[in-house]
Amino acid sequence: MTGLQRDAADFLDALRTRNYAKATITGREFALRHFAVWCEERSLLRSQDITRPILERYQHHLFVRRKANGQPLSWTSQSGQLVTLRLFFRWLMRSGRIEANPASELELPRQPQRLPRDVLTADEVEQVLAQANVLQPLGLRDRAIMEVLYSTGMRRTEVTRLVVWDVDASRQTLFIREGKGRKDRVVPLGERALFWLDRYRSEVRPLLLWERGEEHLFLSMRGEPLDADSIGSTIAAYIEKAQLGKRGGCHLFRHTCATLMLEGGADVRYVQEMLGHAKLETTAIYTRVAISKLRQVHAATHPGARLPATATAETATATTAETA
Repeated sequence: MTGLQRDAADFLDALRTRNYAKATITGREFALRHFAVWCEERSLLRSQDITRPILERYQHHLFVRRKANGQPLSWTSQSGQLVTLRLFFRWLMRSGRIEANPASELELPRQPQRLPRDVLTADEVEQVLAQANVLQPLGLRDRAIMEVLYSTGMRRTEVTRLVVWDVDASRQTLFIREGKGRKDRVVPLGERALFWLDRYRSEVRPLLLWERGEEHLFLSMRGEPLDADSIGSTIAAYIEKAQLGKRGGCHLFRHTCATLMLEGGADVRYVQEMLGHAKLETTAIYTRVAISKLRQVHAATHPGARLPATATAETATATTAETA
């Protein structure tokens, strides 16, 4: 093990000691492992050997690197790896292992602000929900999952952590434990979602339950808690089956929940609380998707938004003359 690799291992141990989420540590470990291999190929074996020009060369390496399918790394992936390096070298300097931080002035790539590719309308949501065969146990379970996703906008990993006691029917709320950033939150749960959850818990969950001590809410046929991948693939299959020309999985319901609430007049700050976003800017992107209000204002205020009645009559007359 090189000195750089040893420092990286100590840094990861420090994150574990500070109770960082497992997914965060896994991401940091991946980024540092890739960086250490790149450095070792260039005989850079100690943390003290790394300078700012070297880090800039590595940044260029990430930019030109291609994945197995020939595609470049996404801007998010490049930025994530560089953020790890900035945190790593800051920790090294604070712990006295290096005298200066070579990553302190490292500039991250500017990430394009992209809108969600697809968002469902309220009618399209109903079409997706109708794909689940509620006469079958697993179909009823899946309908309950989709209703919860639609009602709350929660992430699929958050769904996997739900336990039976997280549902408070009397208050019509759902307790979401350890969301992104390991933050808990309580969100409202609509009457319809509660109805399907109640049916699932009373009619289906007892059939799936193998061990009496199991507390997770949504279970597989083997009585095990559903994992994020299985939930995601199941929801994606229902969306594809609806033949809407739109693709996605659990996150499509999240986008739809936020967009339809904003279009219905919800304050963006309340939607931020629903989704568990740390920054308002992250939620504000949905205001650019929720275009119905803007379309109404445009129609009411823009002088060229509507076709004059005289033009409509002239068009109809011309069409009749051409077909005569």
